[in-house]
Amino acid sequence: MFIKHHIKKAATLAVAALFSGSALAEGELFFYNWVDYTPPELIKKFEDETGIKVTVDTYDSNETLLAKLKSGATGYDVVVPSQNFVTIMISEGMLEKIDVKGMSNYENVDDRWKGPTWDPNQEYTAPWQMGSTSFSINMEGYEGEGNSLGEFFEPSDSMKGKVQVFKTPDEVIPLALMYLGLPQCNENPADMKQVQELLLKQKEYVKTYNSETMVANLTNGEVLMSSHWDGYSMKNRLDSKMETLKYVHPKEGIIGWFDSLVVPKGAPNKANAEKFINFMMDAKNGAELSNFNRYASPLKASAVGEYLDPTLGTAPEINIDPSVPVHFSETCSAKATKLYDRVWTKLLQ
Repeated sequence: MFIKHHIKKAATLAVAALFSGSALAEGELFFYNWVDYTPPELIKKFEDETGIKVTVDTYDSNETLLAKLKSGATGYDVVVPSQNFVTIMISEGMLEKIDVKGMSNYENVDDRWKGPTWDPNQEYTAPWQMGSTSFSINMEGYEGEGNSLGEFFEPSDSMKGKVQVFKTPDEVIPLALMYLGLPQCNENPADMKQVQELLLKQKEYVKTYNSETMVANLTNGEVLMSSHWDGYSMKNRLDSKMETLKYVHPKEGIIGWFDSLVVPKGAPNKANAEKFINFMMDAKNGAELSNFNRYASPLKASAVGEYLDPTLGTAPEINIDPSVPVHFSETCSAKATKLYDRVWTKLLQ
């Protein structure tokens, strides 16, 4: 699914267009998305309906995406940041304005997610998927109960070398702060010292810091516990037929996230990007997206209901007990971000 840049001479394009019909004339779309987050069937459907050729590249974290956009023109037409990174991208002028509210399928968006706090005028974003970040455990042979962040950050001795942690601070440090009962977006060096000590102690049990290989490693037994996302953990459980895989909703709380479709500044195919965004807000397409990713849909239940896999309604991963606190990731200040980065750099040394 890695992007292939094709450099074509203008003369070749002109000649080819005379013989290949409208499909080529519709052009291309370059899509940059998270790993294993793009349904191939929907991409093919979009190509068949529009004649637009889609190429896909992947990344493993919001930090990787942000760094790519900061480097300048990327050639991408659509990318998928989480809500706390959308705020950064808007404030730094990294995104094109798009007429989301004027799109025909905007009516399918759940009213709760119209004009979200990170894009109150709905000028830059359209919804993609939403979910949570926590960790999963293969409960077969596991000695604990699987209900606390303490089991992840302070594992038992039997878990040495059997834990996998995301490789970026954005989704690990907020959970650590939650476990320690400390404020999010923390600017207090003393508090962040506690986080650093916790993570350094956890490091003795960590086999790898990686945000891509948790499915393979949990399935083949390389690790018994790993950072995970709710829908991805559900896919992991179903695809591997590992019914002992438990996505933990810790009593201390869980991190919520909302991913959106946005158009990077200077996107070469903005019109095609807008066609794709409207296509993804179609009720049936939105439901197929959730059926593939196993995440909750931000479209109206009345719109997607008949198309959704009914197992999503009862899946333990995405149906959170009301007693479990959910905290949506925030856009932290420069001071807090600097402290987070310092802690993470020290951890990975």
